[in-house]
Amino acid sequence: MRIRDHRADDEPEINLVPMIDVILVLIIFFVVTATFDARSVIQLELPRATGEQSEAEQALVVLVNAEGRYFVGDREVLRTDIASLKETISEVAGSERDRPVMLRADARTPYQAVVTVYDALGQLGFNRIMSATAPPAAPDASPGATQ
Repeated sequence: MRIRDHRADDEPEINLVPMIDVILVLIIFFVVTATFDARSVIQLELPRATGEQSEAEQALVVLVNAEGRYFVGDREVLRTDIASLKETISEVAGSERDRPVMLRADARTPYQAVVTVYDALGQLGFNRIMSATAPPAAPDASPGATQ
């Protein structure tokens, strides 16, 4: 009687289903936990200044990035001319000309872009314009620093 060895028939296999399940769970986790914040899209380095902070809760926000591109509220102005800027500001603000305006311009932005925003706001009748700045840099707190 011949006894057959069945161990040779057992070929090792790698089951990929658990690995695929883990990868899908990780993808879903990262998609769900990702924050979608409009402010994180536009990176601004504000100029530094001392003074009191102003509360601008209902202010119309106008952003100017380092390349001189304009953003009014959550809308981007497609062209950089003053007419397009005035049109977008009028659409976002409506008829509220007494509404305060917060101008947030990058420290590296061309000065002409900031002047263009001031000009457009002045022509539209806005007179409560605030410029956002970052707080002054903290002094060096190393042990060898003198104060």
